[in-house]
This record gives sequence, structure tokens and C-alpha cells, in this order.
Amino acid sequence: MENSPQFMLNVASTCRETRALGPGLRAAVWVQGCPRACAGCIAPEWIPFIDARHVTPQALKDELLENPAVTGFTFSGGEPMLQAAGLAELIRLARMERDLSLVCFSGYRYERLRAKPPAAGVADLLGEIDVLIDGPYVARLNDGLGLRGSRNQHVHYLSDRLRDSGFDFEGRRRNIEIRLDQDGLMLVGVPPIGLETVIDSIAPRAASLAAQDPPAKGAVQ
Repeated sequence: MENSPQFMLNVASTCRETRALGPGLRAAVWVQGCPRACAGCIAPEWIPFIDARHVTPQALKDELLENPAVTGFTFSGGEPMLQAAGLAELIRLARMERDLSLVCFSGYRYERLRAKPPAAGVADLLGEIDVLIDGPYVARLNDGLGLRGSRNQHVHYLSDRLRDSGFDFEGRRRNIEIRLDQDGLMLVGVPPIGLETVIDSIAPRAASLAAQDPPAKGAVQ
């Protein structure tokens, strides 16, 4: 795409392979910065609007498509809609090489995104999304089910691509992956109720082990 606009994404973290954030094997992007401070947020370090990792959609596309078995992307954060133009470019570039589904989380309601977009490129990103999970996280409404964090959040099928995938976004038993690297523990997925307490209790020991041993990763169902 010679005349493609140039964007720079501010990325908090990525995961090149996961089965915890939608159907099939997926790659995930978490952007840095969110205008909300939801009590109980599982990634409070990704709320501040600070410089994290700056990367172009083209470079990030190459990274996320490294595994030929990946069949979809998941965007989360942070707040993806505040970097909508860059993320829309990312999925467009990726789909030029592979047929991919796209799941996206947003603290903004779908209706608000349509009526009053909070940033440039929101309409473009919505046009690429197959499943949007919208609304702020409310801890007291966390019922421990599905890919949404709390039951006030809605699952919108913006295309038919995943409608018959067999993946229950609202009622399935949650599964998460716990990854250990030099930076410590990283939790991928929407955690079952109470898991955060367990993670907090083992995180210091895990960080110590990560500093001593080669990176390892495991999964908890």
C-alpha cells in the first residue's frame, strides 16, 4: 500500500499466540492509555497516558503474523478506540495476507462510538471488527462468565464471521494463560473471580524465578 497513511501505535504489550481471548489461535495487542479508572481493572499499569512501545502498524503486523497458525487478532488495552486509526490500519494490512477475525474490547458503548467517536478512525475500526465487547468494567457485576468482564458489558456481532463459530462470548467458562518472562507474570485472558488474589500472592516469587531462570510459560484452565 504505497500511499497508505503512516501511524504510530503506543503499545503496552502483545501476545503472539493465545487461546484465551476468542476462538482459535489468536494474536493480541494491548494499547497504552485509558480515560477510565475502573475499580478492579486487571491492567491498571496500562491506564496512564504514557509512552510505552511505539511501533508502526506494518511492523506490528509482521510480528503478530509470525505464527502461520494464527487465525485472528484481539485488541484490548488500555482503550483501543483512542488509537483506532492505527489499529484499523494494522488489521487491514494483516488481512491482505491472511483471512483473520477481529475481536475488540472498548470501555465506550457502541452507540457512543457511532454517534460521537472519541478519536479519528473509529468508524474505520468498527468497520473491521467482527465482535465488539463494549462498556466499562463494573466489579460488582462480574459474574465470572464469558469473555466480557462484567454482565453490563455487551457483545456485539458487527459481522457474521464469528456468529456461528461456536465460541460463547457471554456464558462460557473462563480460561486464562499465565506467562512468565524476565518482567514477571503476565495474565492473558479474562480471569475467573478470585484469581487476582492468587496471582498477587505468587507474583513476587515468580518475578524472582524469572530473573534467575530462562523464560517459561504455562496455562491454567
